[in-house]
Amino acid sequence: MKRIFVAVLISLLAGTTFAKEKAPEPDLFEYNNLVSEMKGVKEPYLYGDYIVFTAPHSSRYVGIAFDFEGYKQIHAYNLHKSYDYEGEVTASWFFYVLEKPKDVESISYRLVIDGLWTTDPTNPQVIYDNKTNLLISHINLPPIEVLNTEIVPQGYTRFVCFAPTGQKIRIGGTFTNWDSWIYEMVEVQRGKYQLDLPLPPGTYYYNYYRGITSFIDETNPSKGYTADGRIASRIEVR
Repeated sequence: MKRIFVAVLISLLAGTTFAKEKAPEPDLFEYNNLVSEMKGVKEPYLYGDYIVFTAPHSSRYVGIAFDFEGYKQIHAYNLHKSYDYEGEVTASWFFYVLEKPKDVESISYRLVIDGLWTTDPTNPQVIYDNKTNLLISHINLPPIEVLNTEIVPQGYTRFVCFAPTGQKIRIGGTFTNWDSWIYEMVEVQRGKYQLDLPLPPGTYYYNYYRGITSFIDETNPSKGYTADGRIASRIEVR
């Protein structure tokens, strides 16, 4: 019986390579936030630019293989534990974090749980793959959100800036009489800074500041010249 099981396992994994190292994790800023907000086993979900997969800690090993890699590489799940105030483990589960592939509208995948291929029990979306003649788990991805400075509901203007992480990015413009020390932007994701300001209708010129250096808003194609001849980003609030 043991020899038969080994033979079946070898045939299932033929042509498949196990990842010798963990696949690249999301950047440390988002990864720490992602892990801290995990609540347990659930259906695969989106977190920013990442997809989070979870599995119960009822097995020894869980791996995942994706269609866009031809199911040729199996990525190992990580084990997450939560603790109480006395340091005792209160819960544990497996998880894997995947950065959303570019130009992909959906993802199909299979799991390997303790050496056996299976669909994802946490994901009700299962389809039949004509190429492999197998049932596979499936996820439809929403279109990638384009993040630009824009007018948002309730009378606010959302300013967006992409810059190296850990910086103090400020904003100044005609709405601050070009004082750049009034408003500092918040790094909402690694390298992405954001600030919502309640601006009344009108045309405004502004720039971003890092230290004493000013620079235009690259997410806003509208530019103009101020009264003193400097180039600045321009936005019209209606």
